[in-house]
Amino acid sequence: MSKKLKVVTIGGGSSYTPELLEGFIKRYEELPISELWLVDVEAGKEKQDIIFDLCQRMIKRAGVPISLHKTLNRREALKDADFVTTQLRVGQLKARELDERIPLSHGYLGQETNGAGGLFKGLRTIPVIFDIIKDVEEICPDAWVINFTNPAGMVTEAVVRHTNFKKFIGVCNIPVGMKMFIQDVLKISPQDELSIDLFGLNHLVFIKDVIVNGESRFAELLDGVASGTLTAGSVKNIFDLPFSEGLIRSLNLLPCSYLLYYFKPKEMLAIEMGEFYKGGARATVVQKVEKQLFELYKDPELNVKPKELELRGGAYYSDAACEVISAIYNDKQTEQYVNFAHHGHIDNIPADWAVEMTCTIGRNGATPTPRITHFDEKVLGLIYTIKGFEIAASEAALSGKLNDVLLALNLSPLIHSDKDAEKLARDMLLAHEALLPNFAKAIAELK
Repeated sequence: MSKKLKVVTIGGGSSYTPELLEGFIKRYEELPISELWLVDVEAGKEKQDIIFDLCQRMIKRAGVPISLHKTLNRREALKDADFVTTQLRVGQLKARELDERIPLSHGYLGQETNGAGGLFKGLRTIPVIFDIIKDVEEICPDAWVINFTNPAGMVTEAVVRHTNFKKFIGVCNIPVGMKMFIQDVLKISPQDELSIDLFGLNHLVFIKDVIVNGESRFAELLDGVASGTLTAGSVKNIFDLPFSEGLIRSLNLLPCSYLLYYFKPKEMLAIEMGEFYKGGARATVVQKVEKQLFELYKDPELNVKPKELELRGGAYYSDAACEVISAIYNDKQTEQYVNFAHHGHIDNIPADWAVEMTCTIGRNGATPTPRITHFDEKVLGLIYTIKGFEIAASEAALSGKLNDVLLALNLSPLIHSDKDAEKLARDMLLAHEALLPNFAKAIAELK
């Protein structure tokens, strides 16, 4: 073990950073971080300063010898890094608001990881992630990059498909939320051994088995969720709308909440359009929550992560990110649910796809569980459809070509018109022009 353990967090001014630090502090004995660097861009400097001061107070209160640094110079921070975490939002929440409101103005779902909104978040984000990877390869080639930046599936697919960088793992809080839901409703204690068979793509995962102390309790879980008799107590239920009993029983799988966009598109669109007509969108809510959070963060007496952060969405992601880092650092060989290249482990999908599934994490990264070698045929069509969209999106992000954007939009099951795809492409390219430098030529032709 190295005496010095250095972690660099890119997007350090994020409102989530106190949660990440809380996870590091909690695990200090097993993960003795000596240096934590917070990196941000000029536009995020004010937030980064507030976060830095709060993190200093949290470290002091915990009495751990973590040396905290902040910088706007990414390359300076990366020197000798062991782990790099990415939690960035190109264009901040204002860009997210456009991702949501422009599709809704055309009568389509507006969301930051699905459909047109997810595509444009990917187009802005993938080139930035690639720049970070180039710097890592040059400055700290042995470092692992642990990505929490959305759309995590699209980003991981692009990295796997278009770079030779192998030390990249995508994490997401959705499987963590599903695991907490299961622990809660099945009343599983910390002493129990819990293993979950989870498979699919990011924000498109299904649970096919739940094993407690060597015995499957999936039938009991599925029956409880389908009939509505199992409800979460301490954990907010993962489903904003319940899936129908018929769907759950016919799938014989437990879908994650994001599958509402594909199994209940009409209802989800109606909810979002209702908010849109009232002048709102999820990004508007998030901006209000974030504003309140940063007011709290400024309080010189505050020296812990405030409870209000859990309203922000994405709660518990630090458990996913910190656990992956600790498992690699300590070669723990523990079960996690991550995005990675499966390299042919799954026998009924292409070998070069990035997937999200149950893995064992150790010093060599993610090893897929031997229990899942096959994706359930019932949902394979949907998985192929969304992966086609992700692949087209990653190609478009790198090419900067209008036709590639149109292909990705037309492949999304949430866009139902080739003409509307053209309108969406035009409106969103023009709206995000400043954040899409590699689309300069395509945008000039649209004007």
